[in-house]
Amino acid sequence: MAKALFGHVGGPDPRMVSEVRRLQQRIRDLEAELIRLQAENDALSARSRDESFSSLQDREPALT
Repeated sequence: MAKALFGHVGGPDPRMVSEVRRLQQRIRDLEAELIRLQAENDALSARSRDESFSSLQDREPALT
């Protein structure tokens, strides 16, 4: 029991600290990937809008 109390009072468990650091790094990596994918999606959306707009301008006028 004394060892358990000492471990609890003695400070943070190095394995727990290591795991928290690993998870924090994973969160940073995922956030960076999210930002990259959002930028890529925005670029693709803009290109799609531009292509749609230009295809509308290239159409022949309707017969009257």
